[in-house]
Amino acid sequence: MPVDTAVQTYHNLINGEWVPSAGGATFESCNPARSSEVVGRFQASVEADARAAVEAAQQAFAGWRRPAPSRRAEILLQAADLLEAGLEQYAQELTAEEGKTLASSRMEVKRSAQTLRYYATEGLNVSGDTLPSDDPTVFVYTKREPLGVISVITPWNFPISIPARKIAPALATGNTVVFKPASDTPLIALRLVEALHKAGLPAGVLNFVTGSAADTAGPLLTHPAVRAVTFTGSTRAGEQIHRTVGLSTRVQLELGGKNPLLVLEDADLDHAAELAVKGGFELTGQACTGTSRVIIMDEVHDAFVAKLTEKTKALRIGDGLAPGTEIGPLANARQLETVLSYLDIGQQEGAQLVSGGRQLTDGEYGQGYYVEPAVFTGVKREMRIAREEIFGPVIAVIRVKCFKDAVRAANEVDYGLSAAICTADPDRMSYFIDHMEAGVVKVNRPTTGNSMNAPFGGMKMSSTATYRESGRAALEFYLQEKTVYHGSQPIRFCCSN
Repeated sequence: MPVDTAVQTYHNLINGEWVPSAGGATFESCNPARSSEVVGRFQASVEADARAAVEAAQQAFAGWRRPAPSRRAEILLQAADLLEAGLEQYAQELTAEEGKTLASSRMEVKRSAQTLRYYATEGLNVSGDTLPSDDPTVFVYTKREPLGVISVITPWNFPISIPARKIAPALATGNTVVFKPASDTPLIALRLVEALHKAGLPAGVLNFVTGSAADTAGPLLTHPAVRAVTFTGSTRAGEQIHRTVGLSTRVQLELGGKNPLLVLEDADLDHAAELAVKGGFELTGQACTGTSRVIIMDEVHDAFVAKLTEKTKALRIGDGLAPGTEIGPLANARQLETVLSYLDIGQQEGAQLVSGGRQLTDGEYGQGYYVEPAVFTGVKREMRIAREEIFGPVIAVIRVKCFKDAVRAANEVDYGLSAAICTADPDRMSYFIDHMEAGVVKVNRPTTGNSMNAPFGGMKMSSTATYRESGRAALEFYLQEKTVYHGSQPIRFCCSN
């Protein structure tokens, strides 16, 4: 098939140079709203590329850890300015590549710039402790130092904001980075790298390779110079990474979720339905913190479901670049296939599909990966749609008879990322906060969304639960602590006074 010369080809960034893959092959990133539309052509990297990137980062580390923290901050701040200067272009590229609405893309690019600024400041506050010593001739203190080379591997659903919240603290603390983005969204990831590169990063401090994990993961996970791996993605991939890395390699894994919204009998049902729609269907359900279960008290079940289905059916589905679109396409054909399979599974298990669930193929939907947001009722807690991550616009409504059983139902899945409750009762709010097995707990708020200055991470199969992302706590992953005992020799005076 002839190559479309109008489609731009983008390169890897290794040791400060934009270079093609050693393997010579490329792949195309396409628009999920119109799958025949190619957004860009990228390098199908091989292990040699990943190894060269790690070695460039290793060589650059000695120089990058030495500059004054204020110099590193200047670069992050300049990169933030560059992202905001290109906001509209980058937002349109993000939507064309991933499918989310243009409003969501604008918010994500702006949030990424804010993240760079946040860590530019936080990087200036890295410090150790001084400790009392029983020996007056010994000064005991700790100092915190960068680890070295960090492998950053990120997903396609937040393809610039998740990389920003990993790369910014890594750079601010003096580490060097090899960044491999998801193959569905390499262009917006490249824009983040471009901004940091143009802002003045020295050669080799940030390296960028595109391509499949199967062809690049070896050096990114097992090269002796790699001191830490930070990954966000599926639980299955996270488990494989955890088994592969060496004993001396630090690992941070943020994985899947099966996040509940508990709706109690005293809840404002209109507000609860809005929370469910926002948490479950915004971003086409493709958020690790997305609401996939609504656990509802029996006495308000029917009234809530009526409001939820009404709001769901009113959502406008279409190209994320089109004005008024509220729900874009799924990100790729694999996601569409997965969602459609779970819609079949839910009905085979005996749940009732009361709203949506159709694949849209007519007219403007013909070339895209579109499916109507779906609501299931009559869902039993043992059903697969109630226990397994779908990562799409599917909500399972689970009916319970008492509050404590609602909390038990919320906790009895393998995941523990985000959970929310809708109630006016302060006592039950407190019980929920204390008893939920989730890393993020929300009251009268959607399960989605987190503050950049607050720690983020899950429990159980949603995370390694070792180091948190976001906020000041995120810096801990990129730093190692050294304890110093600084002794002095006895002072010999030249006179007796």
